[in-house]
Amino acid sequence: MIRKRPLEMAATTAVVWRIMPHASARTLSLWNNQLGHVPDSVWDQTGLEALVLAGNSLSEVSEQIGGLKRLRMLDLGHNELANVPEVLGDLEGLTDFLYLHDNRLTSLPLSLGRLTRLRYLNISENSFAALPEPVTGMTGLIELRASGNQLMSLPGSIGLLSRLRELHLRNNKLTSLPESIGRLHELRQLDLRGNPLTHLPANILALPRLEKLDLRWVDTLMMSPEWIVKLEERGCAVYR
Repeated sequence: MIRKRPLEMAATTAVVWRIMPHASARTLSLWNNQLGHVPDSVWDQTGLEALVLAGNSLSEVSEQIGGLKRLRMLDLGHNELANVPEVLGDLEGLTDFLYLHDNRLTSLPLSLGRLTRLRYLNISENSFAALPEPVTGMTGLIELRASGNQLMSLPGSIGLLSRLRELHLRNNKLTSLPESIGRLHELRQLDLRGNPLTHLPANILALPRLEKLDLRWVDTLMMSPEWIVKLEERGCAVYR
């Protein structure tokens, strides 16, 4: 299981080092320097495997990032990005971690759907009204975090993420989930806190590996006690 990315900006570098503890020559952290733009010298370091640009008041990222073909991890969180470059979809080595938390994103380039080996994606705290289409093309995802957006529904194609173990959707505007959620047979954790849900699909009961269903701060959901009993009998903790 991929280690979680803490919400605090100060932990950005620590996460990189936990995952790549012996990669100092291949890791560059410019965390929280308020640079305003990325120095051109960064794009010359084509051997980089981990790049941290969080907390730099960035409003754009150069297309030159497409030259960093060896990147496995990229952190662009806590900036002012309204979009990310199309060329990110060409970084086929981006397998471990893509962090876009806390920006101004409303969409993602379709090219990102080519990142089929990416395991961890965090797009929380942006302005997505719908889950971006390329996300459901990232079929290697194990953990998806999309909390704190404006999501009103999930696409049926969410069921394509068959390797997903954790799905975090806290504080959106979801009133229901698609039936295809029942195809996420590897799902262990489902966080739905703070959504105005009115019902859940019955096939959630059939998710064979579900360990945690978090429904705290959901006051609109009519969920029968029988549901909770069935989930708990299967070893799933239900939080309400």
